[in-house]
Amino acid sequence: MYNDSRAITAIIGGAVLGGLAGYFFFTERGRSFRRQLEPALEQFARELTGFRGTLQRAVGVATEGWNVLDEGRGTGVH
Repeated sequence: MYNDSRAITAIIGGAVLGGLAGYFFFTERGRSFRRQLEPALEQFARELTGFRGTLQRAVGVATEGWNVLDEGRGTGVH
């Protein structure tokens, strides 16, 4: 029974994705919508990349802070 429900879910998911791909690539309204959506997605990707860089810098600063604290307590790894 479990395999049957997984197969049905995969079939429905494939049908939905195929329908969306057909709409976005083969209809004029879909292409127009996709063209309007692309700049927003590109902006989102840039923001996400910037956020990731900020997060990496914050992790680096936090790690450096822990290292300083550990060295101050004499527990740092040399």
